[in-house]
Amino acid sequence: MSPRRPVLRVALLALAAALLGFVVIAAVLGWQAQRYVSAEERATTVAEGTVVEDGIGDAGDIRVRWVDNTGREHVQRFGIYGTDRYPKGQTFPVAYDPAELAPRGFPADPDETSEADDLVAPIVIAGFVTVLVVLGWMLRGLLFRRAAGRSRRLMTASVLSGERPDGQPISVGNSTWIALAEDRRHDPDRWQRVMWHPVVDSVSGAVPVTVHGDVSSKRRVVVELPGQVRLVPIGRLRHQPPKRVVLEERFDVDGNLHDLVILPAGASLPGNRRWWGRAVIFALIGAALGGLWGILFAGGVAVPLAAAAGAALLVNVWALTGAEP
Repeated sequence: MSPRRPVLRVALLALAAALLGFVVIAAVLGWQAQRYVSAEERATTVAEGTVVEDGIGDAGDIRVRWVDNTGREHVQRFGIYGTDRYPKGQTFPVAYDPAELAPRGFPADPDETSEADDLVAPIVIAGFVTVLVVLGWMLRGLLFRRAAGRSRRLMTASVLSGERPDGQPISVGNSTWIALAEDRRHDPDRWQRVMWHPVVDSVSGAVPVTVHGDVSSKRRVVVELPGQVRLVPIGRLRHQPPKRVVLEERFDVDGNLHDLVILPAGASLPGNRRWWGRAVIFALIGAALGGLWGILFAGGVAVPLAAAAGAALLVNVWALTGAEP
């Protein structure tokens, strides 16, 4: 990754994933909702149906038998809100389009809009989640700029890698922590979690840094590494090491592998992974998990929509946690 604004690139990638996921969900469900409303408007003939089964599924759907104007009998399942008003044996008015060769029935009761609402509600939910993601990134940017504008002081810092201990839930990757000390003669007594930056891979041992903010408080601080590289903080400044994370010294892959490994003539070590490689992996995992959820609990068009939502969410979880690529 280019050292120029790498965190911004991660944020833009995550935002693009969130917006793309919303566009897919809104486009597919919006198209289905438009088709549903158009077909419902053409359903001008009403037939008296009879509820032959009730309490179907978790939502309490009903199955209705009704006959169209040609004498053809239909048995159709309807999602309804008034489950107590339409028990088995109760009449249920069904609207349909007599011009259709195989007419589809719609609830003639204007209060029964469950099926239409089921198409619109996911769009609203997806839009709300997308807005939250955008606001989350905006808030992080504002807090970073606010902290970067505070008073500064010189300190010594070490870059640590945070790993989940054995038995803890699987994380999206190692976190990056900055251990702060007054100088090299003192042990670290402040810990600030930050978003990963390619420069931290080249930091070895304790280095002089500029800290923007009040280290005596618990408010987040911005650590500026040599070369005017400011790290984006995640969460508050800690006065004790994190309890649920094991902090270890980072291993400088670029510098140490070439020194430790003896290669045959003409051979070379593989290059570093692309910074967006982990995002692609999590997008695939999120799509697989979302698609599996859709298959198990919904089916139909919900499968690709759940896959799109899962991919967008998992990419943003990875990006917002600032995990290493």
